[in-house]
Amino acid sequence: MEKQTLGQKIAELRKAKNMTQLELANKLNITDKAVSKWERDISCPDINTFPKLAEVLEVSVDELLQANSLKDETNKKEDNVDLVLKAVPLALGIGVALLTTFKQIQWEEAASLLAIAVVALSIRNFREK
Repeated sequence: MEKQTLGQKIAELRKAKNMTQLELANKLNITDKAVSKWERDISCPDINTFPKLAEVLEVSVDELLQANSLKDETNKKEDNVDLVLKAVPLALGIGVALLTTFKQIQWEEAASLLAIAVVALSIRNFREK
């Protein structure tokens, strides 16, 4: 069985209590927009909100925190992409330097490999902005 995200868990518990997002928000002294963002996994409740949220939804904080964080999974994928975009230019640069030193590569091939490295660096730079 696939674990729910925190947002899915909050939405399920809120709906089980026949509560609207606005009603939940009012009990927590926050906006209904904040609740909406939680339920869509765009943001997460502030750590100080969890005890009151758990109380209102009549569950333990532990039960709320056992939900999978979609954001964590997305961040892991983003981190992996970033790592690749760092590693490729480095590996290509070192490879070209070594192959050039030992005269095992033509300048056209070296230029092509370095162009790939520059493209990877450009993509990484673009993603950071």
